[in-house]
Amino acid sequence: MDSAKRPASTKSSNTADETKGISSNPHDSVPEAYNLRSPSFWLVIISMYLAFFLIALDRMIIATAVPAITNTFNSISDIGWYGSAYMLTCAIFNPLFGSIYRFYPIKWVFMASVVLFEAASALCGAAPTSEALIVGRALAGIGAAGISCGAIMIVVVLVPLHKRPVFTSFFGMAFGVSSVLGPVVGGIFTDARQLTWRWCFYINLPVGAFTLLVIFFCLRLPTPSSAQQALPKLSFTAKVSRLDPLGLAFFVPSIVSLVLALQWGGTTYAWSSPKIVGLLVTFAVTFVIFLVVEFKLPDTAMAPPRVVLNRSVGASMFFTFMSSGAMMCAIYYLAIWFQAAQGQSAMQAGIRTIPLVVSLVLTGIVIAVVTQKIGYYVPAMLLAPVLASIGSGLLSTLAPASGAGTWIGYQVLYGVGVGAGAQSATLAAQTVLSREDVPLGTAMMFFVQQLGGAIFVPVGQNVFASSLVKKLSGIAGLHTDIIINTGATDLKKVVPAHELASVLDAYSYACTRVFILGAALSACMILGAAAVEWKSIKKGSPHDTSAAVKDEEEGHMEAEK
Repeated sequence: MDSAKRPASTKSSNTADETKGISSNPHDSVPEAYNLRSPSFWLVIISMYLAFFLIALDRMIIATAVPAITNTFNSISDIGWYGSAYMLTCAIFNPLFGSIYRFYPIKWVFMASVVLFEAASALCGAAPTSEALIVGRALAGIGAAGISCGAIMIVVVLVPLHKRPVFTSFFGMAFGVSSVLGPVVGGIFTDARQLTWRWCFYINLPVGAFTLLVIFFCLRLPTPSSAQQALPKLSFTAKVSRLDPLGLAFFVPSIVSLVLALQWGGTTYAWSSPKIVGLLVTFAVTFVIFLVVEFKLPDTAMAPPRVVLNRSVGASMFFTFMSSGAMMCAIYYLAIWFQAAQGQSAMQAGIRTIPLVVSLVLTGIVIAVVTQKIGYYVPAMLLAPVLASIGSGLLSTLAPASGAGTWIGYQVLYGVGVGAGAQSATLAAQTVLSREDVPLGTAMMFFVQQLGGAIFVPVGQNVFASSLVKKLSGIAGLHTDIIINTGATDLKKVVPAHELASVLDAYSYACTRVFILGAALSACMILGAAAVEWKSIKKGSPHDTSAAVKDEEEGHMEAEK
């Protein structure tokens, strides 16, 4: 069928192309949906970005609200769970949603994820106890996992591969911008007399409602894949088995044990304590069993070997894991450095990290345009670790007396490095996988992104705490325990004036040791970048046999004649 004869309506489903649905190749064009002049198309795209921005913002917005929350519930011992409960469930359920999107309609799964996220946000905002807030954060993380996978999948279906870099780059920018603006927005809500910390969660409700309305009325997707079409004929047991319940049963305790061990080890408990050793052993045993299950049951695996062992996918996962860990360490401890070493408020500290945001966003846009122009994403992936490691290394030289020109310049260099690789790794995975496996590949990329933060933020905390104790122990007559248990902004209240400069130097030193960790992680990204295959997003893959692509190629041949 001539491509010129294909209908342009998003609602048409009678052509041979559409019967391929999402089971066809990721290089398929989707002319029925990709209409830049359609208001519905742009409403859907904008709602995807807003939803993704909210779930990314939710990771960091609570940072400056924690003191007020602990005052409300008298729950200092629960501080760590307010952040980790969200990131942990988000990381754990990302692979599961990869399987769900593979077998169930994208539109309805995405809407269900938004509803869950909204309900959990309402629970967090109205939480009467600390325990209720933690449960709400955990449920919000599950909804966020579904939204993150679904938003990318909707763009994958609506936008052809060769046009995708610019569209997907905005997800990376939303992630970076929200990570830095989160503490600022949280500080504004917390400090405002008319509002409280509860609005850090209520803010999600109107935006989520807008997203639901847009998706319900405007989103029209191609005919479901063969796997989705066969689903109604299956029994309930068969449907459940497709979601890899056995793998999930070992995967969840494995990741929970690892994160808890890294969060508690060296701080709450000694590394040699029975609890930490037990957690690490549990992680090792359950993770090995999980791998065995995935290899033995590849057809229903949420991390099938054909996906994770793909050279480009595995390398991109490693790249993203290191990049996310380095970035989260930089964002967390830049805010602490500004507050402790330079005496800034939480809101002012967030404002001072704007250079990192601006450089990340602008670089992401430029890289997306260049990638779309040249057709290759590997150059950006090779550039990212070089600039990011240098930038993070320079951040490790900061001192309390460092001027604005210094910390702005170092942030800009690091932001350029992060922005260069923000979405290139995800694009690499989408390029080499068939569309049937794109949901799984996308889920794995977001899983390692969340896991990188969940693992390396506690590692950074260990580096920070040990470095701070080491530095403070060298100050004669100083009560180290009091300093460690004092918030970064309250140092002047408990430290004698003649010792304040030394304590600030110690805090600055401890923060900059974490930046060295970030530099090492950034440098490791080069290993993943070097292993990714050089494939053009402008060319169809060897597996591309879809009617859409064939028609497109025939159209080009006719034009050449």
